Amino acid sequence: MDIQAQKAILTIALLAAFADGDKADTEREAIRQLSETLGHDSAGAGLAGLYQDVLLKRVTLADAVGALTDPSHRQLAYEMAVCVCDADGRQSPAETAFLADLKARLKPDAAQTAAFEREADAVVDAAEAAAPASLPAVVAASMATPLSKVPSMQDDELDALILSGAKLNGALELLPQSWASMAIIPLQVRMVYNIGRAHGIELDQGHIKEFIAAVGVGLTSQYVEQFGRKLLGGLLGKIAGRTIGGIGSAATGVAFSFATTYALGHVAKRYYAEGRVMSTALLQESFQKLLVPAKQMQAQYLPQMQELSRTLDMGKVLSMVRGGR
Repeated sequence: MDIQAQKAILTIALLAAFADGDKADTEREAIRQLSETLGHDSAGAGLAGLYQDVLLKRVTLADAVGALTDPSHRQLAYEMAVCVCDADGRQSPAETAFLADLKARLKPDAAQTAAFEREADAVVDAAEAAAPASLPAVVAASMATPLSKVPSMQDDELDALILSGAKLNGALELLPQSWASMAIIPLQVRMVYNIGRAHGIELDQGHIKEFIAAVGVGLTSQYVEQFGRKLLGGLLGKIAGRTIGGIGSAATGVAFSFATTYALGHVAKRYYAEGRVMSTALLQESFQKLLVPAKQMQAQYLPQMQELSRTLDMGKVLSMVRGGR
C-alpha cells in the first residue's frame, strides 16, 4: 500500500472521528497529537498535516475516496470508519449518516461488509452489557455509593487482574480481524468497573468513560492510534481478504495496547483506593509515568501474548467483554 492510499484511509478515519461534531476538546487534542505522531514516524512521511486538513475542511470525503482504487483498500477504509464511529458506544445519527454516505461512495464487498457489520454490532452489544448503562455525570457521581467489597480482592489479585487484561489486549493486537481492536476499549471499561467494585464502588459506563478520558486515554483517538499503527506498519495490507504482515509489524501496537491497559488499571486501582480524590492533572501525570515501564514490560510478556492470540476467537472475546471467563 503506497503513501497516498495510507493517507486516504487515515483521512477517512479522521473524518469519521469528527462526524458527530461533538468531540470534546481533550479528544480533539489527543487526535491532533496522534496525527502528528503518525506523521513524524518514518513510515508515515507526509501525514503530519492530516489533522489540520480535516479540521479546516481542506480535504473532503470525496477526495479521500477518490484516492482509493484497490477494492481491498476501500473495504479497509470502511471497516476502520465503522470502528472509529463505534468507539464511544452506539453511533449517533450523524455518524450513521456519515457511514451510509461512505458506504455508498466506497461500494465495499456486500458479503464481507455484512459479516463485518454483524461482528461490529456484536462487540457493541457486548460492551453495553459489560457494565450498568450510562448516566449523566452528576447523576453517576451521586449514585456511585460504597458497597461491601464483593468480591473482596487483595492487592496482588488486583495486580493479576490488571496484568491479565493488559496481556489480553496486547494479544488482540495480533489478530487481523477488525473486531479484535474494537474489543480493546470495552475490555478496559470492564477492567475499571471490576477495580471499582473491588474497592466498594458501584460504577456505570458513563462514569467509567469519563474517568478513562480524564486519565488521558481518548476513546476515539485510541482506535485511530491502533488502526494507524497497524496501517503504517503494514499489518493491514489486505490482499484478497487476507491480512499480510507479521509479529514485527504489530510490535508497536502490542506495546501500545498492553501499556495503555496496564497503566490505566494501576491508575484506577490507586484512584479508587484513595477515595477518588486525585485531580485530573495528577491522574494524567500518574498515567504517563506508568506508561514508560509498561511499554518496557510488554517484551517480557510478548511470548504469552502470542500464545494467547492463537486461542482467541470472537465468541471467547465477547464472553470476556461481558464479564464471563
